[in-house]
Amino acid sequence: MAEVRFYHLTQQPMEVALPVMLERCLDRGWRAAVRGAIPERIEALDTRLWTWRDDGFLPHGKDGDPMPERQPVWLTTSPDIPNGAVALFLIDGAEASSEEMAAFQTVAVLFDGHDPDAVTRARAQWKAVSGAGLTAVYWAQEDGGRWVKRASSGA
Repeated sequence: MAEVRFYHLTQQPMEVALPVMLERCLDRGWRAAVRGAIPERIEALDTRLWTWRDDGFLPHGKDGDPMPERQPVWLTTSPDIPNGAVALFLIDGAEASSEEMAAFQTVAVLFDGHDPDAVTRARAQWKAVSGAGLTAVYWAQEDGGRWVKRASSGA
């Protein structure tokens, strides 16, 4: 059953925090999927992952690319996850049902702490996840971007 992690972004934007998280997934041998709600943001993230470091990139594919099953990271606005991901990242208000979340090893909900609508949406997702009996863990950023576990609930 999945652990659903809520990452309250206050010191770094998603475009900075997410590639580091994805790299850690790949270092563990995990496949990951990133589901967004805005196609243009998925396109921008596609470019960002190819260029996010001077000495490397994150191999990935996106909706419409060939051979999705071979991609270690899949970017999508769709509920379909064709790469066998064990980690699901939800960005820009994208959602997944509790049943869908339970099928993953880890689910990460990244939300902008400076956007009141995003904070409200994350709180509603927390209640739904906790109410479904899944483990929810809240992570906050300290100065410098370091993550600190602040709360947990559920299983």
